[in-house]
Amino acid sequence: MKDARILFMGTPDFAVASLEALVAGGYNVIAVVTQPDRPVGRKQVLTAPPVKEAALRHGLPVYQPEKIKAPEALDEVLALQPELIVTAAYGQILPKRLLDAPKFGCINVHASLLPKYRGGAPIHKSIVDGEKETGVTIMYMVEALDAGDMLSKVVVPIEHKDTVGTMHDKLAAAGSKLLMDTLPELLAGNITAIPQNHEEATFAPNIKREDERIDWSKSAVQIYNQVRGLNPWPVAFTTFEGKVWKLWWTELISTDGVQGEPGTIIAREADGIIVACGTGTVKITELQPEGKKRMSMRDFLQGAGATIQIGTKVGVV
Repeated sequence: MKDARILFMGTPDFAVASLEALVAGGYNVIAVVTQPDRPVGRKQVLTAPPVKEAALRHGLPVYQPEKIKAPEALDEVLALQPELIVTAAYGQILPKRLLDAPKFGCINVHASLLPKYRGGAPIHKSIVDGEKETGVTIMYMVEALDAGDMLSKVVVPIEHKDTVGTMHDKLAAAGSKLLMDTLPELLAGNITAIPQNHEEATFAPNIKREDERIDWSKSAVQIYNQVRGLNPWPVAFTTFEGKVWKLWWTELISTDGVQGEPGTIIAREADGIIVACGTGTVKITELQPEGKKRMSMRDFLQGAGATIQIGTKVGVV
C-alpha cells in the first residue's frame, strides 16, 4: 500500500522528521502543504518553514496557503486527490471538506499522550508542569482540536535536565518511528481506533509573553521547571533594576522552607546567584542580560554584574 497518495502537512522542525521518514520509507508523498514564508529575526528576513526546505530537497511540490480554509486553497489541495493526509504541527485546523476527502482519512502526529496536552505547546507544558513522561500520539483528525480517535501511542520519559529543545528532538524522532510503525497497519485496515476520554482532556495553548515571566512567589521546583520548559525558546525571563534578564538555566538548591522574601538574592557564588522562591531556592547560572549575548552567570559576575549585592531583588515590577 506504499503507493497510496499521501499529502503531508506540517511546518516546523518537529514535522521534518516525519516527512523525512515517509520519503525514506518509500511512501508516495505527492505534495507538501506548509505555512507561508515569514519574516524572522531582527532584520525580518523572509524565511521558509523547515518543512518547505525539506520538501524542496526531495523535489516535492509545495503549497503554502495563508488559510487552508479559503475556497481557492481548498480546491487546489483537493485537486491533488490525496488518499491519506498526514499532518504534524501544521498550525491550522483542517476544514471538514478536507478531512472527509481522503479514503484513508487524515491523521496527525501529536507530541503528547492524548487526551493530555491538546494544543500548540504540548512539549513546553509537559515540562513546565513537571511531568515525568510524555510521548507521541497518532490520531485521526476531526474539526475539534486534537480530539480525534487514537491509532497509536509511544511513551517518552522526561529526564530531570531535559529542556524543550532536548524533548523536541526526542519526540520528533519517536513520532517519525511511530508513524512508520503505524502506517502499514492503517493502510491495511488492521487498526481499530480508540476514542479519547474527553473528560480527561487538558490543554497546552501556545506560549504567551505572560507565561515567560517568572513569578518568584512560586516554588523553586516550579521555577526550575519553567526555565527548562521554555529553553531554548521562547526563554523565561525576570527583571533586575528595570532591565530584562532572560534566564537560560537555573539549578535547584533547596526545595522547601522559606529563606527570604521571594526574588531576594540571598547568596552570591562564583558561578551564580541564589534566589529565594516562595519555597526553596534556585541558583541562576546562565542568563542573557538585556541587549547582550547569552552568557554564564560566572562571566556576568566578573563583568557587568560585579556590583550585584546580596539582599537586592530580581523580578521587581
